[in-house]
Amino acid sequence: LAYSTVDGHTQKICEHLCQRLEEQAHTVTLASLGDSMPTGMESYDKVVVGASIRYGKHRPVVYEFIRINRRTLESRPSAFFSVNVVARKPGKDSPDTNPYMKSFRRKTTWRPALLGVFAGKIDYQRYGFLDRQVIRLIMWMTHGPTGSHDCVEFTNWAGVDAFARRVSSL
Repeated sequence: LAYSTVDGHTQKICEHLCQRLEEQAHTVTLASLGDSMPTGMESYDKVVVGASIRYGKHRPVVYEFIRINRRTLESRPSAFFSVNVVARKPGKDSPDTNPYMKSFRRKTTWRPALLGVFAGKIDYQRYGFLDRQVIRLIMWMTHGPTGSHDCVEFTNWAGVDAFARRVSSL
């Protein structure tokens, strides 16, 4: 279970997935794409990649991981999920309707067997001044929370659990 996170919420989702998969008798390895590129991917039966969005984009390391491990990803069951606050809105919360998942699919030819989209979290107190102001502006434009001390988690944890069951059955 490899992940890219900016503020830690994608990691939290991955830890939740890990727990659910272990409850279903899977052995799971968590690997951050933040510090160094995980190696030895060919030794895993399944690969799940989770990536957060910041300012409308997945981080470049996600695409680099996919490029480096493409042969492995294509040779076994795999899944990808995106975490973004746009997914808080009905009609933007599925792989077919989420704009960031659509963009991801245009940017890579990897076609995982399973795709997922989860709404993320806004936590203004964790952001630096500039990020806080930019994200507040984006939220104001999209009718989201804008209080400078707001902390709102939009994640549908039942949906994460359902995704874990689908990963388990790959």
